[in-house]
Amino acid sequence: MAEIALEYAESVELVGDGKDVWVFDIDETSLSDLPYYARSDVGFGAIAFNDTKFDEWLAEGIAPAIPAVHKFYEKLLSLGFKIVFLSGSAERIKDIRISNLKGSGYHTWEKLILKKDSEKGTTALVYKSNKRKELEEAGYRIWGNMGDQWSDLLGNNVGNRTFKVPNPMFYIG
Repeated sequence: MAEIALEYAESVELVGDGKDVWVFDIDETSLSDLPYYARSDVGFGAIAFNDTKFDEWLAEGIAPAIPAVHKFYEKLLSLGFKIVFLSGSAERIKDIRISNLKGSGYHTWEKLILKKDSEKGTTALVYKSNKRKELEEAGYRIWGNMGDQWSDLLGNNVGNRTFKVPNPMFYIG
């Protein structure tokens, strides 16, 4: 997947005004939650999902980068793309998300968009569509959009090309 995305990215003629962006989801796209799922009290999903337990994992801020995606991210920066991270994570953990991204090697981005309390209850598909629409209304051109869930990639204002990262652990509708 990263090779195909890179081939496409290298073919894009950027305008160069700082508005050429690539959108990345965070969990299971840019950062791996596999260490969480490997815990004995989670059992790779054999034990029912526990929001509180998962929030505690996020609060640790230790999720590692997914190597192929991180390498692709670095290449995008070298090509002149601006990076936008768009996640359904709560805005209240923004500092943790920033620390985790930077600590795992994602050092530069144009925007980090997290879910506000007022957006709680909005489906992932509607939330992410709305945020991409806001980006485009602000003049950004979404050349690529990468995520592990179809809700990251479907809906409105999805960008010029979408790239699905495999996620065998869970599905968000």
